[in-house]
Amino acid sequence: MSQHPKLEIKPLDAVEGRDLVVFLSDELALPGRAEALAGPGAQALLTRSAAAERFKGKALSALTLPSPEGAPYERLVAIGVGPAGERDDLDFVKLGGAIAGRLGAGREADVALVLPDGEVDAGQAAELALGLRLRSYRFDRYKTKSKDKDDAGSRSVTLRVADPAAVKKALKAAEAVAAGVLLARDLVNEPPNVLYPEEFADRAKKLEKLGVEVEVLDEKELKKIGMRALLGVGQGSRRESRVVVMRWNGGKGDEPVAFVGKGVTFDTGGISLKPGAGMEDMKGDMAGAATVVGLMHALAARKAKVNAVGVIGLVENMPDGNAQRPGDIVASLSGQTIEIINTDAEGRLVLADVLWYTQDRFRPRFMVNLATLTGAILVALAQENAGLFSNSDELAGRLTAAGLATGETVWRMPLGKAYDKMIDSKFADMKNSAGRYAGSITAAQFLQRHVNDTPWAHLDIAGTGMAAKDSEINRSWGPGWGVRLLDRLVKDHYER
Repeated sequence: MSQHPKLEIKPLDAVEGRDLVVFLSDELALPGRAEALAGPGAQALLTRSAAAERFKGKALSALTLPSPEGAPYERLVAIGVGPAGERDDLDFVKLGGAIAGRLGAGREADVALVLPDGEVDAGQAAELALGLRLRSYRFDRYKTKSKDKDDAGSRSVTLRVADPAAVKKALKAAEAVAAGVLLARDLVNEPPNVLYPEEFADRAKKLEKLGVEVEVLDEKELKKIGMRALLGVGQGSRRESRVVVMRWNGGKGDEPVAFVGKGVTFDTGGISLKPGAGMEDMKGDMAGAATVVGLMHALAARKAKVNAVGVIGLVENMPDGNAQRPGDIVASLSGQTIEIINTDAEGRLVLADVLWYTQDRFRPRFMVNLATLTGAILVALAQENAGLFSNSDELAGRLTAAGLATGETVWRMPLGKAYDKMIDSKFADMKNSAGRYAGSITAAQFLQRHVNDTPWAHLDIAGTGMAAKDSEINRSWGPGWGVRLLDRLVKDHYER
């Protein structure tokens, strides 16, 4: 499983590890206090080696050297932070990831947190520690053969800082967010024979240990409530569907903020069966629900001063003799009827009922839903951005800003009457698929018909929530995308 680096915070007065990490700009000069830790001969060694290796101090680049003679450490690791004019844009989370990637597993290191133009503040140090933690994650609980020696053991990192007390205080929130991201990664990475709706609900239930109120609605309750659209998706599976409601009450009586997640624990496409090639990836079709659970963990663990609700719809979409058919008509919780055109357009059916339930029961200040909803969003945005659809310019702007701040970026897509008309049905109030064209947009229009007047945003994370590209802070198939984004949204605009 994930390797949790042992992390200590100590003053800038000694080197105890086998590696010493320092930061260099394009000028390649060791910052004063880092030079004192590195010892005599370190600057000359760096200068010669940088020239030989063509190391220019570019941000996130690295140079590893044997220590100068007589030094109390084995290796000197230089990490570039770029020229002075670019350091306002330096991403400390990625910087922490770059350090973890360069050190490798099983190493003991001291990191001299001094930049060429001054010491790192407590918030920046906490972000760096977050990056270290995220990069160290790996999901290997089902591997039984021994690993390579170089891959064994957890690293130990000591951050050498000017104000240890301030950094330790800031680190608490960063560790809470890291834990939320890693929880979401674990959920997305689990195989579908292990993580089915009932098991997913049981894992969400564990948030009660952090003070989250968790309510699990079984099929009997869902039928009584009237969630027929959601239940229709799961009726072909021997696994029962579930809806989980999580509540964190950290505010002062305010209306809650609400987050809704699609949790299709495996998606065969149902009767509209998907092609076999790559179908194994459909274990990740619950990434939206995983993000919501990870976010609720983060908010509770850092004791966020906000009232928050997380609601996830958990189903398995299978093609047995009882499965929903193309041509069926179901009535959603909202009372609106839906013609099933394609049983592989199932996520919007799950979300339709859960969104309506959330806005009707909790009257939230806003709702954000996350879903690996359409392959069409990959065609439009690849894996660079999540698709953002919203009926609120204010909420969309805040999500965009949070995305830029965390690196979990979103790109706003259009909504409009012409697109909405495309999901009108001849036989029901709407159909669940309008075909190939504007597929992501018409899916969002479908969801919008189930949110009433609540400020709402839909994040289509089909390109960002699973099968992730490697980055400085993630080497996992399941990236836990969206936990940091939404935590930042709450922190910047809704806590008080």
